[in-house]
Amino acid sequence: MAYDFLVPVADKVLAHCELLPEQSIGKNINAHTAKNGLPVLANVSMAIIGVRESRNAFEKKTEKLDTTAIRIQFYKLLMGNWNSSLVDMGDIEEGESVEDTYFVVKEIVAGLLEEKVIPIIIGATQDITYPAYRAFDGIRSMINLVSIDSRFDFGIDDELISSHSYMSKIITDKPNNLFNFSNLAYQSYFNAQEEMDLMERLFFDSCRLGELASDLSLAEPTLRDANMVSLDTRAIRAAEMGMSDNFSPNGLTGREVCALARYAGISDRVDAFGVYEMDNNMQSSQLVAQIIWYFIEGYNFRVKESPYLNKEDFTKYNVPTETEHLVYYKSNLTDRWWVELPSIYASHTKANMMSLLPCTEKDYLDACDQNIPERWFKAYKKGYN
Repeated sequence: MAYDFLVPVADKVLAHCELLPEQSIGKNINAHTAKNGLPVLANVSMAIIGVRESRNAFEKKTEKLDTTAIRIQFYKLLMGNWNSSLVDMGDIEEGESVEDTYFVVKEIVAGLLEEKVIPIIIGATQDITYPAYRAFDGIRSMINLVSIDSRFDFGIDDELISSHSYMSKIITDKPNNLFNFSNLAYQSYFNAQEEMDLMERLFFDSCRLGELASDLSLAEPTLRDANMVSLDTRAIRAAEMGMSDNFSPNGLTGREVCALARYAGISDRVDAFGVYEMDNNMQSSQLVAQIIWYFIEGYNFRVKESPYLNKEDFTKYNVPTETEHLVYYKSNLTDRWWVELPSIYASHTKANMMSLLPCTEKDYLDACDQNIPERWFKAYKKGYN
């Protein structure tokens, strides 16, 4: 069984836990240890997995990812007012080949998904997103993937899969379960014009770093619609990550990336969350630990709601425009907004699971001014293609 390949949490981490206060995560997490084995998954909400595979890194790694340092920083954080149960499954080390590692990641993530446990992956390189995505095969018919990244990671033709080209593999590989891909915080000078054109042709969504920095709430509807979120920490500016040479002067701040992680946690559709490409230094380990903390915090504020299930909790707004009649819904509980999509969208083979598109109040106000949001148009076109 794939779980047999998991390596227990290091004794150094367990020894550190002995010195922690009772309110700390380290005192309240059930970890995989050499003595007690793997934790039981019954009634568990989330599971942490380290993946130390880095052979497909675009920029070759000089050292292995220090998951022990990240765990020490994470375990020392104090619990929030949480009702969820968290376990640490330990690490997946490099297999005999990269494909072997991918297989183990896929099988373990699939096993957790089947148990309704959300995997939180701490990965050395972002190409691990690919086997995590493939883990949904047979579990979900179509997947919405959101990448928080300065690059689209499409790579170039005939390039072997790497941390800069894994998206090409996801798009072309069979079975093709990708319904939508969204990128948050991309930086134009890191992306070829051909990649931007491809995003447009495939009706994928993207939001530039500058747009996001001016209004972080723009990301909330995108993350609310995600099944899987992949965070490349190279989207974070170097000053926040310990001034590593692998990071750019421009990028998300620590506060911004933690807010995005919280948005991802709040989404009741996100079934997998991964953080990748961090370096081995104290500041990086601390920030990654806090990103995970905020995802868990968000999870504990999840509200499962739908205008089609509990109509009394929503206010409906009809907005006639010159070309379309739009129907918006506002939640009276959370103040979140959705816009209805055409009936053909809901009955389409690829989209039979979706008929509402998360949006913002600004989208509604724009529609009232006869400006139909771009995301609605892209979703509309997907329904007809």
